[in-house]
Order: sequence, then structure tokens, then C-alpha cells
Amino acid sequence: MGELETLNRSLFMLINAGGDTPHWLIQCAIGIAAGLIYLLPLLLVGFWLWGNPAERRLMLKAALVTVIALLANQLIWAVWPHPRPFVIGLGHTWMMHAPDSSFPSDHMTVFACIGLTLLLDGLSGWGVIILLTGLSVAWARVFLGVHFPLDMLGAMLVSLLAYAGLSPVWRRVGLLTTDWVVRLYRGLLAKPIRAGWLRN
Repeated sequence: MGELETLNRSLFMLINAGGDTPHWLIQCAIGIAAGLIYLLPLLLVGFWLWGNPAERRLMLKAALVTVIALLANQLIWAVWPHPRPFVIGLGHTWMMHAPDSSFPSDHMTVFACIGLTLLLDGLSGWGVIILLTGLSVAWARVFLGVHFPLDMLGAMLVSLLAYAGLSPVWRRVGLLTTDWVVRLYRGLLAKPIRAGWLRN
């Protein structure tokens, strides 16, 4: 076992909840680990339905950065599968999870992609909120025994690379792509748009 993996496991044992952890804290961590990610689609959809053109373009870019990063995660899992802590009998496990590869974390990848895109492209306040929320999710998933700390750092790195890779392409095609999606949106939701429920 290499030095980096030794550090990874040592950090995990420092964060992972022990057998004497209060039940209420475990339940709070489960809510954070499993529930907060569902707020992100609501945020993206909300900005798309009621945001201005620049915000819509940014939401679309954030979604595409996330898709690219998640596909990269799949490739990493196929090339270099890394067992989760409970698979190797390390620490305590407090929530159910499939015994698939742990590195990088999909949850942290989603938070990092959306948070970084908003932070670096004009909605910095929302970006900071999303990244801080992502850090709480990262803590909770290590605390509950389903991820290692370096799974979260790996997710951040993949997210940065996905953002950096898409950004120069997006500068050339982002406006046209957004216009095409807006036309599709206006066709599909013409009635509620005419009624004033959604932004045109």
C-alpha cells in the first residue's frame, strides 16, 4: 500500500463516525449526504425558467460541464476501480451504498462542477454557496463510511478539468447552443409562457 493510500485511510479514520456517535448526528449526516444534491436540479431549472438570457446560458454550461465530468468518472472507474471503505472492512458504515468504485465521488463532482462554473462565470455568490454545501456533503459521505477523503479531492480535480476543457469551446458555441435550446423550450412550454407563468 502506497503512502498516499495510507494517508487516505488515516484521514478517513479521523473523519468516519465511530460506534458511539449519537443517533441524531448520524441521521443529520444521512440527510446531508443523500438529500442536498436534489436541490441542484431545482436551482438549475429555476434559473432556466425565470432567469435572464445570461443566466440561462450559464445554467446550460454548468449542466454540460457536469455531464462531461460524470462521464470522465465512469472512465476512471473502468480503468482504475478503487474499493469503498466498507468493501475492505475499514471503519463504520452508516448508510447503504452499492459496492462500486469510490474514486472520484459523483456527488462531489456534481457540486463542484456547478459551483465552480457559477463561481467563475458570473454568479459568484451562488457558486460559493454551492461549493460550501458540497463540502458538507463531502464530509457527510466520509463521516458515514461510503467514501474516502481523496475521493472528494479527485472529484474537484475532474470538475476543474471538465470546466477548463469545455470553456474555450463554450465561448465559441455557447450562444448558438443556448439559442437553440431556448427555441426548443419555447415550443414545448408555449402555453405556460404565454400565460406569464414562465419567462419567455
